[in-house]
Parts: sequence; C-alpha cells; structure tokens
Amino acid sequence: MTLIKSISGIRGTIGGKSGEGLSPIDVVKYTAAYGQWVKENTTHNNKLKVVVGRDARISGEMVSGLVINTLIGLGINVVDLGLASTPTTEMAVTDYKADGGLILTASHNPKQWNALKLLNDKGEFLNAAEGEKVLEYAENDAFLFAQVDDLGKVEVDNDYDKKHIEHILKLELVDVEAIKNANFKVAFDGINSVGGIVIPKLLKALGVSNVIGINTEANGCFAHSPEPLPENLTQISQAIKDQKADVGFVVDPDVDRLAIINEDGSMFGEEYTLVAISDYILANFKGNTVSNLSSTRALRDVTEKHGGEYTAAAVGEVNVVAQMRQVNAIIGGEGNGGVIYPTLHAGRDALLGIALFLTFLAKKKMTCKELRATYPEYYISKNKIELTADIDVDNILLKMKEKYSHENVNDIDGVKIDFAEEWVHLRKSNTEAIIRIYSESKSEKNAQQLAEKIIAEIKEIVAN
Repeated sequence: MTLIKSISGIRGTIGGKSGEGLSPIDVVKYTAAYGQWVKENTTHNNKLKVVVGRDARISGEMVSGLVINTLIGLGINVVDLGLASTPTTEMAVTDYKADGGLILTASHNPKQWNALKLLNDKGEFLNAAEGEKVLEYAENDAFLFAQVDDLGKVEVDNDYDKKHIEHILKLELVDVEAIKNANFKVAFDGINSVGGIVIPKLLKALGVSNVIGINTEANGCFAHSPEPLPENLTQISQAIKDQKADVGFVVDPDVDRLAIINEDGSMFGEEYTLVAISDYILANFKGNTVSNLSSTRALRDVTEKHGGEYTAAAVGEVNVVAQMRQVNAIIGGEGNGGVIYPTLHAGRDALLGIALFLTFLAKKKMTCKELRATYPEYYISKNKIELTADIDVDNILLKMKEKYSHENVNDIDGVKIDFAEEWVHLRKSNTEAIIRIYSESKSEKNAQQLAEKIIAEIKEIVAN
C-alpha cells in the first residue's frame, strides 16, 4: 500500500493500515487538517463554505462521504458537486464565493488510487507554504471540531457542469457558429469517469451533432491505463479510422489533461495541445506565455512568432500559475495536455481546450494533421535513473550545473540545460530516490542520444 503526503495534496492506494494507504482514518485526518487551515486563513465572520467534487473512481463515494462529514464536523458548510471534473470544481469555488475546495481524484493514477487535492478561495491549488501548514496540522492533530449547534450543512449541486459549460460558451474566442458550420464528426474517450458525463454536454452545446463516444459510463472501471499517452489510446485511434472522424479527444479521469488525435488515428501529440491553442489565442490577442521546464520548446517558437515572450516555470500547476501572473501571460499550461486560460479561470481545463481547439480547427479550415504539420517538430525522451537512498542527489545536480555552466542553465527546478537545438531537464523526485531526465531534440534519435549522454555522465559522478 502507498500513502504520499505532499504539499500538493494527499494521495494513496485504498485499503491497508492507517498511515500505509489512503485508509478512512487518513482521509478524515487530512481533511480535518485542511479544514483547520481554511478556518485559520479566512477573515470574514460568515459561516465557512467548502466545495467538494470527485471523479468516478470506485472509492469516490466512500471518500466523498468521509470528507463531507468531516467538514460538517468542523462546522464548515459544504457544496457537494458529486461527480465533477477538476476544472468544474475549481470554477465552482469562485462562483459560490467559497473559502476553499477539495477535489477527490488521483488524476491519471490507476483505479486503486484516490487523493485529496486542496484548493484555496480562488479555486487554485495551495502553494508550498500553505500545503506544509496542512501537513503540520495533520501531524500534530491540530484541529478542533465544532459543537453540536455549530455543525455544518450540505448543499447539493449536481448540475454545476452546465454552468461551467455556459462560462466556456461566453468566451470571445469560442465560436459556436463556426464549429456548427464545420459539421465535425468528433470522437472522444471518457475513460469511464466524469469525462463521459460532461464531454457530450459540451459537444452538444458547441453544436457538434455527430459524436462517437467510447468508455462513457462513469463507473470508475477504467477501460485502459488512464494516463492519456499514445500507448493507451489504441481503442479510440482505431475508432477514428473506422468511423472516419475528423478529430478525437481523450481526457484523464478528472478532465484537466487533453490529448488530441488526428483524423487518421495518429497522435496530434499531448505536448502540442497547448501549442496549438496558444497559437490560436496569440493570433487574436498579443501576449506572453508560460509552460513548465519539461514542456516542449515549440511553445516558445509559436509565442515568439506572434511577438510575445515565453517564460519557463518550475514543474507543477501552482508554479505555472504563479509565473503566469508574474509575467502577465494570457495563456499557459503544461506539456501533459494541460491548458490554463486565465480569462476563464487559473487551472488546467480540458473542456476549455476542446472548445478552443474546435473553434481554431473550424476557422483554419484544415484537417488536424495539416494543422499539426504547421508547428516545429520536436521529440521528447523521458528517462530516469534509480539511485540508492544514501546518494546525494542535490550534489549530483550541482555538479551537472557546474559542468555545463557555459550553456544556458536554469536551476529553479532541478537543472535544465538549453543547447542551441535541444535541451535536457534533470529533476529529483519528491517521493523516490530517482533523477528524472527529460530531453528534447528535433529527432527521436537525437533526443534519446542526448539523454543517454547525460545518464552516462551522472553515473560517472556517482561512481566517483
């Protein structure tokens, strides 16, 4: 069993002993710690309110019951969205003027996992200092439950996804008429989670009448590994070819990551979801962009083509959002298919991504594959080195930084070395004794060769 406690939330496998997996006791403990943090970081004198939404995992109903009743026990009112995507829950926090939010999802992890993801009153993930405070409260049992007359109450809203879609339709750059006139045949894979519920509603609202849905039953029994990587998308790829769809969309269980599939069943490329949508945004509004250090260089190229400035942030949505605010970016996100458009809200949103991409595709009057061919071609190789626990990973990264000090080096999150035509990013894992090594170049062969070269150099440092 596994229980991972980090500043970004609590995730683990269901079952086992307390403290070893995400047991009911652990769910209550960390929910209570989060509720206490909400209490101590709210200045108004009204009854506190927290929004709770969940994906369709088998354990979701159990975990949701524990979370909601713990918040009630703390004297906090709850808005229960039931089955809701991560971006839907984030938006509901601000619409309800709530003091925080809890998303119950383990994102792309398999069905035996679940997690508590913690939001502030802006519907954004807690920063490092705030997350550390929640962990401190949990470690010390530093929470106080309410007296009987002060218990919280529950308000159920099972239709907030409709409001989320309404907000998307109001965006200036979402053109329902253009999408409708394009008469697209759209396929999607709902991965047996909330995407199967909300994506059909979105497509109908966008005027798409010809829809091919697979894995649409939100029962939490994921039909394939839930991370939207090419090796997991063979089913929808075949369906697109067989039924001659114009485009395919795949999301993860909580619908904050978006992968796009071309009309011939080939991959548009998860890294290029953000690139294409940024291209559309920047063609209409001049501005800056942000992605994390491990994302493709193609976003920088597209940004500079439109006269904007690209900035890299440390890995993690909260870091990308903070950097976007700092440089006043109008679009940003992560190379895993995460699109953040602050005009709507400051969180990754696959539903937003679908609406913007379909508008762009309709206006360009191109096929998916033709649009993809307009972008610079880069390839990313993802590797890792497993180390023994006694090895000083920070020292290894420092030595690599010194070795390549003559190159363009960024050390805000591990070490990223930017060469003229390629880059490599080295990061230590927060939970394992490993170094992650991401490299990008203009061919798969070159990207892998760069990774192998860096891996050999790290092993030499370890040996010495």
